[in-house]
Amino acid sequence: MPAEKSLTARLDELRGAAATSRHNARTIAALTANPGCARRALLDAAAVDKTEVARELGFPAQFGQSPFAITRGNAFEAMVKAHGCAELLRLLREELELTIPEVGYHDLATVGDNATNSIRYQRTKQLLGQALASGQGTLFDHPMLRLEIAGAPAYLEPDVVALQIGGKFYVVEIKSFAVVDGRADPAQVASAARQSAVYVLAMRELLRELGRSPDDVAYQAILVAARDFTNRPVAAMLDLRKQLAVIGRQLSRLTSVDTLLDLVPPGASFTPGEGLRDTVAAIPPRYAPECMSSCELAFSCRSEARDNGSVDTLGRGVCDDLGGIDNLDTVLGLAEGALTPGPEHADIAETLRRAHALRLEVAR
Repeated sequence: MPAEKSLTARLDELRGAAATSRHNARTIAALTANPGCARRALLDAAAVDKTEVARELGFPAQFGQSPFAITRGNAFEAMVKAHGCAELLRLLREELELTIPEVGYHDLATVGDNATNSIRYQRTKQLLGQALASGQGTLFDHPMLRLEIAGAPAYLEPDVVALQIGGKFYVVEIKSFAVVDGRADPAQVASAARQSAVYVLAMRELLRELGRSPDDVAYQAILVAARDFTNRPVAAMLDLRKQLAVIGRQLSRLTSVDTLLDLVPPGASFTPGEGLRDTVAAIPPRYAPECMSSCELAFSCRSEARDNGSVDTLGRGVCDDLGGIDNLDTVLGLAEGALTPGPEHADIAETLRRAHALRLEVAR
């Protein structure tokens, strides 16, 4: 009897010849916004490029960063980290008033000529372990971290991890959005905080592997952004305790990938072609209007929900109010009195009928 296939092998088979996509903090933060979606969990666990899948299904994603924003962000980050992070050190010392008497800088973008994730992760783990033991080492540029997502490992690459500032590691997140008169767009700050929280969780996992306390990673992150629409940076501390609690709880609730793989028919894969639509349809989604701003498959899932008459298209607040009624035809039938509700839906049916009567009265 053949040995049971490993999780990695099963995910490789499911991915097939589909375009791949590597996880980053942005995708994980978005994933935790809808932890009950089996479809997204499987696509992400198999590292499938959801943008390509959406295009194959005829619903191309209609959001994303502009090339201009990406170019500006890369240029801003390079300026902050030039000459061994000289500008970043100035911000830490002068603006945040942190005591950093000595500096040790390590570039972890590659290990010799090797840039594979697993090798970079081992090198990151080795250097951070040495730094913890000796108390030496200050800045680690583009370290490679790892976090388990629904039973499968995902590699992550924060901008910088700063060591031994008050005896703790700090994640540094560099963003090119503007801070005007000490204030930035709340949505952009919230997004940066969620991404930073993902890095902190991954960093704490690495310290656990080293036999150290996860509390050696600070619950604050250092955000570096642009001052007043210029290319000059400014730094601030972000308190991540709320984001850490929310994201940690949601990641722990993600359904095991082993269980989700049983939903897929034998031999099915995400390879582009005639079978892709059937493979995707076999995996239940959990669509909500909020998906439109965070998931590449949102337009496809919305169309599917509309075709099925799902109440999910109305939003989770309405779904909660409807108390488990999941079909729009049923909702309308109860509202118009065409259907007789069971005892479990009697109160909801009465509310729907009153709302329908009020609507008719207003429409006269």
